[in-house]
Amino acid sequence: MGLPQWSVLLLAEVAVFLLGGCSGTSLHSLHYFYTAFSEPGQELPLFVQAGYVDGQPITRYDSITRVKTPVVPWMKKVQSYEATYWDRGTRNLRNYDPVLRDNLVVTRNRYNLTGGFHTWQKMYGCELSPEGRKSGCRQHAYDGKDFLSFDLETLTWTAVDTAAQATKRKWDADSSHKISLKAYLEEICIEWLQRYLDYGKEVLLKTEPPVVKVMRKADYGMETLVCWAHGFHHREIDANWKKDGEVWEEGTFRRDVAPNSDGTYHAWLSIKIDPKDRDRYRCHVEHDSLPETLDLAWEEPESNMGVIVGCIVGAFLFLVMVAGIAGAVMYITPAEAEQTPLSWQASPSVKSGSWSFCPTMEMSSCAAHCWDCPKLGISLDCRS
Repeated sequence: MGLPQWSVLLLAEVAVFLLGGCSGTSLHSLHYFYTAFSEPGQELPLFVQAGYVDGQPITRYDSITRVKTPVVPWMKKVQSYEATYWDRGTRNLRNYDPVLRDNLVVTRNRYNLTGGFHTWQKMYGCELSPEGRKSGCRQHAYDGKDFLSFDLETLTWTAVDTAAQATKRKWDADSSHKISLKAYLEEICIEWLQRYLDYGKEVLLKTEPPVVKVMRKADYGMETLVCWAHGFHHREIDANWKKDGEVWEEGTFRRDVAPNSDGTYHAWLSIKIDPKDRDRYRCHVEHDSLPETLDLAWEEPESNMGVIVGCIVGAFLFLVMVAGIAGAVMYITPAEAEQTPLSWQASPSVKSGSWSFCPTMEMSSCAAHCWDCPKLGISLDCRS
């Protein structure tokens, strides 16, 4: 039996890795994420795989369906290049499933842990800058914490603690695997990235300007201003608060750029201010699609719709706080906010040392179903 819709969305919308060697700052990227769970639960599989191009999901696999499938229609074009692409991917992932779960057991034992819920995750990928500069990365995590990372320059593994040292010694001794991994990350991965970009160029290479709105909420004698940019493509965007024309970081809270289901991106940043200084603040936004930069201030609403939006912003900030504790971030577009905000789509948060994701569901229940999920990593086929 297949996964319920919310579980499929949860598994397909894992956060884009933005740490270490996978900086996420290049124009285009291809990343694969694998996760093994020590215990299944409520139809949660023991093994999940997801592929992403430019932060957008392209493939998925889990140990319940046991089939690698496309997430976006244009990925079906890959069969014109390789007719057995999906069958080969399915076969490889079925074979890799026990390897990943074995690594989870071995790592758990090295930490002297018994039973309970644990995760072993791996990520690899490559990036291509506008200037043609290529880079690759691979990292591993256990229970939400960094475990191992691969240095492409020295061809060595970096361990974060004593437990990881044992795996480091074993993998450092396998020279042929390290050379193969370097070749994949710097050459083969880039070739596939360029191929996927060609297949999905109508979506991935389009240019859309951001829609930006500034909202406010009273907060115990202070105010919180929220600057929301959404619907933009490409992913690179520069957004800051300015006070009296100067970039102002004090009191600023921001979330990394995250993908929308339609191939565009969204981002937001907030700042807590003294209400009497409100007119001194502007949200400064730069994006390649904009003919000129934007400097937007909060504007008094023309109708009582502003009161409604203000309430929604308050609810949004409260749920972000709650979700932040669980490691998840939720968003709702301003257009939805000005209509009937009955549902929220949860977007994963990326922060040092943890991963998060959440299904799309009713706003009232979404936060309760989110949980911390460790950073993902992937090897080709190594065991711990």
